[in-house]
Amino acid sequence: MNNELIFISGFIVFILIMLAIDLGLFAKSDKPVSMKRAGLMSVVWITLALCFYALILKYGHLLHHVDNFAALQQINIKNFHHLSLNPNDFPGGLNLYRENLALEFITGYVVEYALSVDNIFVIVLIFGAFAVDNKHYHKVLFWGIIGAVIMRFAFIFLGSALITQFHWILYLFGAFLVYTGVMMFINRNNEEEIDPQNHKIVKFASKYFAVHPKFAGNKFFVKINHKRLITPLFLVLLIIEVTDLVFAVDSIPAIFSITKDPYIVFFSNIFAILGLRSMFFLLVNIIHKFHYLKIGLAVLLAFIGLKMLGANYVERIGLTTSNSLLIILSILLVSVVASLIFPEKRVEASN
Repeated sequence: MNNELIFISGFIVFILIMLAIDLGLFAKSDKPVSMKRAGLMSVVWITLALCFYALILKYGHLLHHVDNFAALQQINIKNFHHLSLNPNDFPGGLNLYRENLALEFITGYVVEYALSVDNIFVIVLIFGAFAVDNKHYHKVLFWGIIGAVIMRFAFIFLGSALITQFHWILYLFGAFLVYTGVMMFINRNNEEEIDPQNHKIVKFASKYFAVHPKFAGNKFFVKINHKRLITPLFLVLLIIEVTDLVFAVDSIPAIFSITKDPYIVFFSNIFAILGLRSMFFLLVNIIHKFHYLKIGLAVLLAFIGLKMLGANYVERIGLTTSNSLLIILSILLVSVVASLIFPEKRVEASN
């Protein structure tokens, strides 16, 4: 077994262990997740992501079994790292490669984590529209994230294969992200509504499956008269899965602007997704306070899209990955601080 396979297998085993711990320790009690526990879990996931950053910084060369200069140059060209390598200084080049790989991971992680906030806005609406009891949020989000991990895996490696074969597809991704950012800015003040009765997923499920009309605790399925029926809670899970699929269309092209290495794209995506659940419980009651965050995310998407469209010029103007990370963090920080300094004025209904 080569080092690359060991690295990937180890990561997958780590994720499975963390999910098993999460399911075993935090899903036993059928109680709402407190902000304290959500904050603790958010710190845990962010710390694990930072530890993984340190791991790549020290052992990132094992990811593609880079053990000589020829292999280093080949992976440098294949994944468009654009590193200036000296054939007479393999150790120095290897160190530069690891540093770049780690920086791409943490930048991608920040982007994916930030874009997950928009996902939270929609999930809050879905839970509210279907009147889901908050003590069942954890179970729905847990299984929703399992599905998201599988879908992201397929999307990422399909996208990587397309980029390898058709490099020009990056320009399509860039144009799409600029368009998405502009539309998000234009529609930032539109009130999103979800109609449970007329939702397309509900109609589809009702047409092809037997649906139980009422919630059955935290069950996704119930058996009545020897017939298995899906519950409204399972419908909510389906809608969240489809929602994540839609968001993946934005977030995955966004991270390909930062790195073309499919493993780094996958790692950063997975860490962001796994931290989404704890971030949801942390923000669910206060997310409305960050009313400028949508503008920040719109600017973020537009910036990333323009960076992809101008890929041939970004290095000439000194827009490195580290500079991009600073710009991304600045956009997010300004939108959050502005939201807190200038709170949204709510019009109270007159008696």
